[in-house]
Amino acid sequence: MKFKAAVLSEFRAPLKIETLGLTQLADTDVLVRVRATSLCHTDLEGVEGNLGVPLPIVPGHEAAGVVEWIGRSVTRVQIGDHVVMSWNPHCGECFYCARRQPILCESYRANAAKSYHFDGRHRLESECGAPVHQLAYLGTFSEVCVVEERCAVKVPNEIPFNRACLLGCGVMTGVGAAMHIAQIEKGATVTVIGCGAVGLSAVQGARLAGASRVIAIDRQREKLDLAAVVGATHTLVADDSLVASHLTLTHGRGADCVIEAAGTRAAFRASAEMVRLGGQVVWLGKLPTNEELAFRWGSLMGEKRIVRSSYGGADPWSDFPWLANAYLDGSLKLDEYVTSTIALKDVNIGLSRLSAGEDIRAVIEF
Repeated sequence: MKFKAAVLSEFRAPLKIETLGLTQLADTDVLVRVRATSLCHTDLEGVEGNLGVPLPIVPGHEAAGVVEWIGRSVTRVQIGDHVVMSWNPHCGECFYCARRQPILCESYRANAAKSYHFDGRHRLESECGAPVHQLAYLGTFSEVCVVEERCAVKVPNEIPFNRACLLGCGVMTGVGAAMHIAQIEKGATVTVIGCGAVGLSAVQGARLAGASRVIAIDRQREKLDLAAVVGATHTLVADDSLVASHLTLTHGRGADCVIEAAGTRAAFRASAEMVRLGGQVVWLGKLPTNEELAFRWGSLMGEKRIVRSSYGGADPWSDFPWLANAYLDGSLKLDEYVTSTIALKDVNIGLSRLSAGEDIRAVIEF
């Protein structure tokens, strides 16, 4: 089989549309015909060289499509199923999987940097037969995608592919942070810093969890307006008076829970300042792994709890169908996220818009 894919061969250089082929498919593999894939900041990090991935590589990790082929031992999906891809394959048996922490799976972490499958072999190759890597075990900027069985999660056929693809990373991370990690109580006050796709999803997760007040914070008024549409009850502009304004808005105590989704030093520091004594802070953003971050020690006192989450405590096989049905019944808003729709050949334009903050999500449709 031959197919088109956007391939990164040099960091900070444009992706090129190339013809690739398949090789070494395993009995546990699933071949998905990608119908829609969205552009996420993690893809941008990979293109810019901040993830240390090997080259050449196909980026992309938020996608939905149709199962076109399955290996002999695959039992979870069938040919023709509509699926959303998960970037967190896990063995189900290691120390962390046994403790229901699949995001920390030993095999997942050991193999992630190689950008191959768990068996250490590649599935994609160039026309000359050279191996091509897959970002986040997926590589969805491609007409087809080969994934491990656990990564192809069946969802209802009724959800459009260009909405279903959003569930695979940003939506899951944000909603999951509120509903799984923070375990927000009904009537709570929740503050979300950063209103990109992940932050907007955290706003929705807080709403779905029953928070009575959801305070959205961002530097851009347009994003705050969008946060209000999806569930924020209050909005604040991130300026020099932010902490003081937030304290006034929360009756001098701070929020019961602060979810950080901006990934900046200022946002991390503000999250610790704005949570109440005894409250919960969830960090979703990130800095380069070797960079340091300083805090005012007093902001960490008072029995505050801080946790970093990468995937919102995701259990994709239960969470993805639930999120899809929440969209279908109107309780989860996704239409507002898609700010542009492009073809695969326009992927570099989409990445440029993402870098400039011009899109919440651009979706590549095939």
